[in-house]
Amino acid sequence: MREVAFIAQNKQYWLKVEQIITGNSPVTPDGLVDVYNKLLNDLSFARTYYPKSKLIYYLNYLSSSIHLKIYKRKRHDFSRVSSFILREVPLIAYQYRKYIYFTFIVFFVLVAIGVLSAIKDEDFIRFVLSDDYVDHTLDNIESGNPVSIYKNGSDWGSFIGIMFNNLRVGAYMYFAGMLLGIGTFYILFQNSMMLGAFQTLFYVRDVLWRSVQGIWIHGSMEIFGMVIEAAMGFALAASFMFPGTYSRLESFKIGFKNTFKVYLTTIPFTIFAAFLEGYVTRWAMEMGVVMAFFIIFSTLSLITYYYIIYPIQVHNKTQMPV
Repeated sequence: MREVAFIAQNKQYWLKVEQIITGNSPVTPDGLVDVYNKLLNDLSFARTYYPKSKLIYYLNYLSSSIHLKIYKRKRHDFSRVSSFILREVPLIAYQYRKYIYFTFIVFFVLVAIGVLSAIKDEDFIRFVLSDDYVDHTLDNIESGNPVSIYKNGSDWGSFIGIMFNNLRVGAYMYFAGMLLGIGTFYILFQNSMMLGAFQTLFYVRDVLWRSVQGIWIHGSMEIFGMVIEAAMGFALAASFMFPGTYSRLESFKIGFKNTFKVYLTTIPFTIFAAFLEGYVTRWAMEMGVVMAFFIIFSTLSLITYYYIIYPIQVHNKTQMPV
């Protein structure tokens, strides 16, 4: 992009920043942080493409002035960690919301394909899940407890094993986005097909709702987190494939910085889902339907709120009239 075009594109925003600096345009503390981050991006871009331009001095003045305002405010309402969790990540999630919605659509389509394939050909279930796993599950269904497979092993051992496995899958799901999104899609495809086939195994044996009572105690948070990780993998790929006005490398750096932050927040959800699978799911039949579905609804509501609803609320609160 030519310097003249870059200036024309951002001139009105910079003029508004000048009004903020002079105090003629009030803005919230959170809004100041948004302005500061935007100015840093503009300054970085100018230094890269117009290294001898006086524009660099101007943008440096604006960013320094805004930084001074932030420092003077001495925000005590959020610690650095809580600000990261409660504000920064939700705003990034809002920025990448289209990728999240897109990934959920892809996920549901793939699960549906897995279900239809399993209904049409029951051998597909064995192909996807393995003969040993299917035979073991069928024995559990015959014994009257479809999800007793989760009682294998100790609580602690199951929790640790499940946690590391799910963290590994989540990391693959995200970092495979570096392969232009193909790797992320492949892993999402595998897991979606397995889920569709797995649930169909219970459906054709008329124990679907009993399986839901147990499996989704941990599955709602685990699967939702997996979709978010895949969405960030796709967003990471898009940052390289569609750089916009930035260079491909600069766009990828920004994309990685942002998507990695969202990916990090899925880790606690993955760990908690593993805890539920190791300690709670095994008692799903004994705890009763009401308690089981209360846990399912609570965990699904929590993660849905954090990644879908809360980002919209934070965005609306911090949006500036610039």
